[in-house]
Amino acid sequence: MPVAFDEALAARSGEIDDVKIRGTLALKPLKAAEAEGFSYNSWHFSCYERKLAAQGRCHYLPMLYRNMPLYYRRELTVDVAVCQVAPIDHHGHFSFSISNSASRAILAKAGLVIVEVNQRMPRALGGFAESIHISDVDVIIEGANPPLSELPPSEPSEIEKTIASLLVEQIPDGATLQLGIGGLPNAIGHLLASSGCRDLGMHTEMLCDAFLELHRSGKLTNRLKERDRHKGVWSFAAGSDDLYRWIDDNPGLASYPIDYTNDPAVIACHDDMISINSCLEVDLFGQVSSESAGFRQISGTGGQLDFVEGAFKALRGKAFLCLASTFTDPQNGARRSRIVGNFDPGTIVTATRSGSHFIVTEWGLANLAGKSTWERSEALIAIAHPDFRDDLVAKAERAGIWRRSNRRG
Repeated sequence: MPVAFDEALAARSGEIDDVKIRGTLALKPLKAAEAEGFSYNSWHFSCYERKLAAQGRCHYLPMLYRNMPLYYRRELTVDVAVCQVAPIDHHGHFSFSISNSASRAILAKAGLVIVEVNQRMPRALGGFAESIHISDVDVIIEGANPPLSELPPSEPSEIEKTIASLLVEQIPDGATLQLGIGGLPNAIGHLLASSGCRDLGMHTEMLCDAFLELHRSGKLTNRLKERDRHKGVWSFAAGSDDLYRWIDDNPGLASYPIDYTNDPAVIACHDDMISINSCLEVDLFGQVSSESAGFRQISGTGGQLDFVEGAFKALRGKAFLCLASTFTDPQNGARRSRIVGNFDPGTIVTATRSGSHFIVTEWGLANLAGKSTWERSEALIAIAHPDFRDDLVAKAERAGIWRRSNRRG
């Protein structure tokens, strides 16, 4: 995030009004978002942005991640665009560094282009559209060079470790991986690093520390990929300082905009594409919610739908959506199932029932592709927590998606 610009903008609170800001996944507080006169809108909620939303200071921007550059090119007005960049190189280019999702498309649409230089930012190599030339920049800010926002690897829970162990069995030598955010990818990275898997590839929207661990273990070689061979492909990075150092001037990593990394046709080029993401709830029809709890926005669609579609289209591809079978309700402390008969009002469907592939809990894997409604309900109930299976059978019966011949429990 452009820190110096944010502070200067917030200082004008009371002087200007109705200034609309678009951002995404803010990992540190934004002064302008908390000041009067500004309307902050996010493409993907972080924990901080959820708190802003609860205060009425942040609104969600629904999107298909792969279409983010197109939204700017076709639909959106950008009066001023500001982004933080790495120092200028000797060819006159500023690297977009750890954020290349739609940077070039946003700046190309803007009436005024401002870059804020941070000496700490790594220089990311392309790919394409990973930098902007000084001739296309209107204003340069030399800031205080604050440390980059880190998202250190979270310690996986025992359930995440169990899910990871189920998934590792599904990953063949030479597979190309996409990993989402959270403790699960870290658990998978750790298990794969100590497994017998060889010659793994990377084609992912988010570059996280799990890939760095795979690289250090010698498992991530990218040498068998069907596309961008010998290159680990990514669009944005969030992780530790070690991860950012790995990115810096590394020809083995290729930064691309999101309309390339998340294009299902590009994803499907990798024969053994393995996509692994987390979700919040799954109903008995196979609809998946990964971004809201009722009307409360939790995160965002992100690229989950892009990779579910792209991985399924790959020759031997698999798309896994993972969740713990239960959670504790913060309102009353009761344990509840994450596999449900139907969603609460307001809950957003992220992956449709017609598009969902593998659903994974600590109790197993359910492959929903091509299955009828009653076959789906049986498969999903089989991986729900045993304490909730009888209730789910009753709900399936009421919904007309349970056969008398089905096994119960």
